[in-house]
Amino acid sequence: MIVWINGAFGAGKTSAACELIDLLPNSTVYDPELTGAGLSHLLPQKRLAEVTDFQDLPIWRRMVVDTAAALLAELPGVLVVPMTLLRQEYRDEIFGGLAARRIPVRHVLLSPEETILRERISGREEFADRPEPGGRIQDWALDHIEPYRAALGWITADAHTIDTSTLTPHETAERIAEAVRTGAARECGIVQTPEPTAETVAAGVLFFDEQDRVLLVDPTYKPGWEFPGGVVEAGEAPAQAGIREVAEEIGLRLDTVPKLLVIDWESPRPPGYGGLRFLFDGGLLRREVADQLVLPGAELRGWRFVTEEEAASMLPPTRYERLRWALRARERSSVLNLEAGVPVG
Repeated sequence: MIVWINGAFGAGKTSAACELIDLLPNSTVYDPELTGAGLSHLLPQKRLAEVTDFQDLPIWRRMVVDTAAALLAELPGVLVVPMTLLRQEYRDEIFGGLAARRIPVRHVLLSPEETILRERISGREEFADRPEPGGRIQDWALDHIEPYRAALGWITADAHTIDTSTLTPHETAERIAEAVRTGAARECGIVQTPEPTAETVAAGVLFFDEQDRVLLVDPTYKPGWEFPGGVVEAGEAPAQAGIREVAEEIGLRLDTVPKLLVIDWESPRPPGYGGLRFLFDGGLLRREVADQLVLPGAELRGWRFVTEEEAASMLPPTRYERLRWALRARERSSVLNLEAGVPVG
């Protein structure tokens, strides 16, 4: 199990984590900031200069998952992770990767009042003495209060919140331990199938509204939007898999087999294995029907009808190319064969 301690920079996460391991049996602290620091010595400066925060590096997010899993394999028990996560898509990617390894996560937020948080940051000597590019780390921490406030909407909906305004690190650790023991800090409800070990076959279904916009869904377990659909099970026809996944994901039951638009071969790109991807045309989804869609909260947090142009900023590049050619196939009443999003044959 992982106890992930979130909160603003300077909220006392690390201090509480160090106290917490004395209260939770068989617990170990893992600070992902150390992984970020290691990457600063491993990656070329040109790559590091492309980001403002090591969390923006995809390799950091993958290594956090891999390192946490490796530590729990080496030291079974509880892993205490004090790390600020303000971007929901990064939380989805990391927690989703842990869920794929069947590692439960209890998410806790340390939330002192803002005036007290500012006082703590201003009063920490190590902040004042450690220069950072563009200013002191103290100023950097203060600058991150506003992004933290902006992220509170999704964090408080996800995490067990503890007001630490008047608490010492030990008292904070006691509150966390009690929340874990009693279940007040619930296991994050992310559901994800295990990561593939070979090429997979997946089927998606496109639905359209009266303005010919396409329906996309927002998964909780990975960054970026997606088409309704999922992995084809052993012995299952792709179209039937699409019908099944649509019923499971958005509560919509199709009476007829949807028309095939594209078959795309997705090339393997570590850590992904690639495979065949089918996109089908589910037809018109009228507004009164769309308003009755039921999303499984553990897997999908929302849905939207979007234009092709809007989809370009919401989908990963290969997935967007698949959509783009599926729309062309729909216009032409044809079927297209793609390789990595490019028509062939």
